[in-house]
Amino acid sequence: METTDTRYPSLKGRSVIVTGGASGIGESIVEHFCAQEARVTFLDLQRDAGEAVADRIAQTGLERPNFIACDLTDLNALRAAVRSGTERNGPPTVLVNNAGNDDRHLVADVTEEYWQNRMDTNLRHQFFAAQAVRPGMQAAGGGSIICFGSIAFLAGEAGYIAYTTAKGGIAGMVRGLARELGPERIRVNCVVPGWAMTKRQVDLWLNEEGERQIRERQCLPDKLMPADLALMVLFLASDDSRMCTAQNFIVDAGWV
Repeated sequence: METTDTRYPSLKGRSVIVTGGASGIGESIVEHFCAQEARVTFLDLQRDAGEAVADRIAQTGLERPNFIACDLTDLNALRAAVRSGTERNGPPTVLVNNAGNDDRHLVADVTEEYWQNRMDTNLRHQFFAAQAVRPGMQAAGGGSIICFGSIAFLAGEAGYIAYTTAKGGIAGMVRGLARELGPERIRVNCVVPGWAMTKRQVDLWLNEEGERQIRERQCLPDKLMPADLALMVLFLASDDSRMCTAQNFIVDAGWV
């Protein structure tokens, strides 16, 4: 587990909920919040992987994060998970809407059912998670909601139109939520990752052509890692970013 030496005192003891925390970028986010001594609940469909992440963090001597197996497309299960996390760690004042799935598909192959599933998997739960944590943030006097977009829709990528549509929708949702929740001192921002080298991405798509794309499209030569996104999330969750809201924070090594 690699985390930063940077300390955000305002995150110590803070109740945090992270969706999709059992692997990839979400796993790194959970690790980084735990290293800041936040009280973390994370949700994921992958039960075994989630328990393994929680166990591994606890073995380092940090407080074991609260893992809840949850299908985020089931909104009743999502709401129940938020209630459970609140009962254990107190009302969350940080929500990280990280979960998503970028399965590839062609326009001709998209059915109505598949389209709706992609919206449910990548967009819908982000709104309803924000709705669920709002009362606790109101009572606490404010909070930070961090949604995850993607440069895929900014770059006009082909091959996963339902995914890019959902990610474009997140940008609009963030702006609207930030305006409506701002009077309650609830900040809403969007982290927009480039091509982060998660295990899934490396296993499925980092071939010779992928290496060429990185060289040609990124301004910086180094590969983007999950921790690079987690570091931006820490900043946006902390009081150091107290006047940042309704913004897209692009972390892509200059891809777009």
